[in-house]
Amino acid sequence: MNKKYPFDPSIKHHLIIALGLLIWIFIFLYFTEPFDVNELVNSEKIIYLPGYGIVGGLLYLISLPFQYWLFNRNKKTWTLALEGYFLIFFILLSILLIRLFYLQFVVNWHPNAHDLSYHIFAIILPALLTILPIIIFGRFAFGKYKNKKTEAQKIEIKGEGNYEGLRLFLNDIICIQSSDNYIEVFYLSGNDLKKSLIRNKLSVIADEFPQFLRTHRSYIINPFHFLQWKTENSKLFVVLFHHIEVPVSRTYQNDVKAVLNSTTE
Repeated sequence: MNKKYPFDPSIKHHLIIALGLLIWIFIFLYFTEPFDVNELVNSEKIIYLPGYGIVGGLLYLISLPFQYWLFNRNKKTWTLALEGYFLIFFILLSILLIRLFYLQFVVNWHPNAHDLSYHIFAIILPALLTILPIIIFGRFAFGKYKNKKTEAQKIEIKGEGNYEGLRLFLNDIICIQSSDNYIEVFYLSGNDLKKSLIRNKLSVIADEFPQFLRTHRSYIINPFHFLQWKTENSKLFVVLFHHIEVPVSRTYQNDVKAVLNSTTE
């Protein structure tokens, strides 16, 4: 249940899902006339059925704060379990608000209104089963699209031969250090600092990604993470995010100062 699940936090796409729900609910109720809809005349259908569609769309939107709360609480990682929790919350909220909509606007609290048990199990839940596939498919499709788009924005630091590499956003990489025939990549995973050892040469990575800045024969840095300069025992260092200190050799000092001073102006 902790398996990652496709998720798109974009509010624009969730608005599209809500609009799709609104349209689908109206069309489904109007043309299939389930439950007691066939008892309504056409003029009443035009009045009440769009209301059910609007309620369905609003129910989805009202559920979104719970979704974002789960998302942030889980360090902005979405899982199959969280998707299940969201759908359960949506169903329970729907039962409550649809019941209130029916009592207030459809029957005006008439004493002969459907009792709660019949309304839930004979009408509301079957109706929800017709719209849940739309929600599940829409959320999954937008999530897959977001994941695909996100992966396309990442860069890959490859290992030599069959050695595994890393796919990361450029600005998640803080610096890379040479270590014999390996490189050690310091990067962010959420707010945590991680590092991975990859079999490759620093010169190869520096040539492949000119966005990085060479500060020393054993180091390249991402200028995006530059915080400040530091001098110790007549040696110059750059301080990067997470207080990583990287030496700057005399060979590269002028170029490093020109680049980093221009980024902080």
